[in-house]
Amino acid sequence: MSNRTSSRWRRLRTDRTRERTVVLSQLLLGVVTLLSVSIALAMDAVLVIELLLAGTLLVVFVTGVALAVPWNRMHALWSALLPIVDIIAIALLRESNPSAGFSLLWIFPAMWIAGSFGLPGLVVANILTNGVYWLTVALEPTASLTPVVVLIPMMIIAVSTTAYLGAKRAGAQRSLLDAQARLLARAVERSRRQEDMVTEVLDAVDFGVIRLGVDGTEAVRNEAHARMQRMLTSGGEQAAYAEDGLTELGAAQTPLARARRGETFDADLIWYGEPGKGRRALSVTSRTLEDPTGERVGGILVSRDVTSEVMALRAREDLVASVSHELRTPLTAILGYLDLVLDGDDLSAASRRGLEIAERNASRLLDIIADLLSASADQHGGVRLSVNPEHVRLDEIIRASIEGLAPRVAERRLTLVDSGIEPVTAFVDPLRTRQVLDNVIGNAVKYNVDDGLVEIGLTADVDHAWIVVRDSGMGISAEELPRLFERFFRADAVRKTTTHGNGLGLSISRDIVRAHGGEVTVQSELNSGSTFVIRLPLSDQRRRR
Repeated sequence: MSNRTSSRWRRLRTDRTRERTVVLSQLLLGVVTLLSVSIALAMDAVLVIELLLAGTLLVVFVTGVALAVPWNRMHALWSALLPIVDIIAIALLRESNPSAGFSLLWIFPAMWIAGSFGLPGLVVANILTNGVYWLTVALEPTASLTPVVVLIPMMIIAVSTTAYLGAKRAGAQRSLLDAQARLLARAVERSRRQEDMVTEVLDAVDFGVIRLGVDGTEAVRNEAHARMQRMLTSGGEQAAYAEDGLTELGAAQTPLARARRGETFDADLIWYGEPGKGRRALSVTSRTLEDPTGERVGGILVSRDVTSEVMALRAREDLVASVSHELRTPLTAILGYLDLVLDGDDLSAASRRGLEIAERNASRLLDIIADLLSASADQHGGVRLSVNPEHVRLDEIIRASIEGLAPRVAERRLTLVDSGIEPVTAFVDPLRTRQVLDNVIGNAVKYNVDDGLVEIGLTADVDHAWIVVRDSGMGISAEELPRLFERFFRADAVRKTTTHGNGLGLSISRDIVRAHGGEVTVQSELNSGSTFVIRLPLSDQRRRR
């Protein structure tokens, strides 16, 4: 509400209050006057009938004027004429019989003036009423100062003062109420603006939002949700399926039904529509809302159309699986021929050593292709990565990995420190562990700076072996570090270089370590290098379970 509107509203209310005060005050005086006159006539207590009739008619006339004139359209001072005329009318009534008690009627116009015009009105009312009163007393031929004569002006002063104080108190309360009303109006306006802004923001985003009440009713829903609903129901009501796209959800298992029950879940993938073309995938999140006391007051359901993203990921995984499958056949043939050549007795020691290295690397490459296929199958609900652990010397596997990377270390002029490697026997899959080490140590070499440093350490406690790989390379930013083990993720600093990679190595390495019952962690800062810590079991954890 603007200041101009608020001021106009207060002025209109004041004018209406003044009009009501004029009418009610004059009507009250008119009724009491008629009753007093009637009683005086009935008791034959009238000495001068002409003065009685003149005073009565004057009060009636003023009452008619009070009812007929629109006082809300006139200046407030004009209404002061009415009680002044009433004071004169009451003086005529008193002169008709000074002992009849008409003097008490002066209380009404005195209260009216004092209550309507503040302190100036109180002063004027008492001067005017008491002045007229004492004038009439002075004109009486047989007047004397009795207690009643003195008490009447004192009563007029007391009652008019009370009316003034009451009006002042009422005005203060009215001002307080006005201030509170203005604050409330501003709060309501601010709340309305905030609600409009929230509505505009919700309608502008591209994900659906539903605000649920405590009883599960939909209190708020944005335009994006309405669009998604129209899209999902364009061909009729669509069935809902779980993340695998095959398990149909019952009515009680749909995201909205679960949210109404107060369940919370995060980014659940729901398919709408029968398997095949035209179905949509929604990522749905539910959160409960609580008041300051912790009591549930409703919930929020957020849904986002991720069909394009899911289909793109699946297309990429299908491509990886297809390419890996196509590479598998020629690589198997290469290994077969290498085995045939190695079975011969006419190879020199140098040739045999070179062919054995080629065979080992070809075998590793075949294992990597198998991991790619496994990763793709795992995304589609297929088999997970498998390991065949046995008790092996972990330090020997690390040194074999270092030996395989020696040419690249020399090419980059890196300093590789392996003095911290202790003899440790662990219960691991030697081929899978070598794959992990080749990946982690290879990254320390690949993403290092020329003339940099690579430190490798191995130690053990009672239950676990600990492998530490530290480099002085480009490092990883704090924003990207949580995503380092995501499939196909490559840091921004790496993408800007000519170093090739597919973003699968660390993801597969972590899966391998976890399949052993271990874990991989990393600490890194941009341009300050990285430290990888690999924890592996020393004994068969499955027997302990």
